[in-house]
Amino acid sequence: MTDSPKPRARGADKRRRLATAAARVLHEQGVERTTLGDIARAADVPVGNVYYYFKTKDELIQAALSEHSARLDELTRRLEELPDPRDRLRALVEVWVNQRVVAARYGCPTGTLAVELDKRDDGALDMAAGGVIRQLLDWTGQQFRSLGLPDPDDLAVTLVSGYQGMSLLANALRDPDIMSREGARLIGWIDSLAAPDQAPDRTP
Repeated sequence: MTDSPKPRARGADKRRRLATAAARVLHEQGVERTTLGDIARAADVPVGNVYYYFKTKDELIQAALSEHSARLDELTRRLEELPDPRDRLRALVEVWVNQRVVAARYGCPTGTLAVELDKRDDGALDMAAGGVIRQLLDWTGQQFRSLGLPDPDDLAVTLVSGYQGMSLLANALRDPDIMSREGARLIGWIDSLAAPDQAPDRTP
């Protein structure tokens, strides 16, 4: 006979389901339009139970940001399995392009949330959203650094800015093909970068 899940395990599962649902619903509906009831329904958790885990909507927003951070960690761990940093960066762009339909409908999950939270008086949550973006910048910067490229942190800003820009345009114009075209440009740009000792000798 199989033992039923322990209460602590069930509680952790409900909390994670609520955090996962919050990340999705906040992305699709935005902060102002989303209620605790919306998130409870998406997580298939009774509304009354939500308050046991999260006292306020802001706590759920923080949980959603933690979920975004955890997903980014999971993604970069998978990308780290590729031996070449350039391949990791290409694969990252391909992940973004593969999400083009969602991006065209709702924008970048973290970017749109950061913009919305920035308009609130309380700066704690928008700083947390910025922390997830910083996490992405740090990882991409490390890949450029591993390639021996100069100014790796600036290159990371260029890459992540390209992603945010193409997500914004795809969303504003409801055109997922923008992600495909601009993603191809980003991959071409990544391929064009060469470390100083790999650059062709142009001395006469």
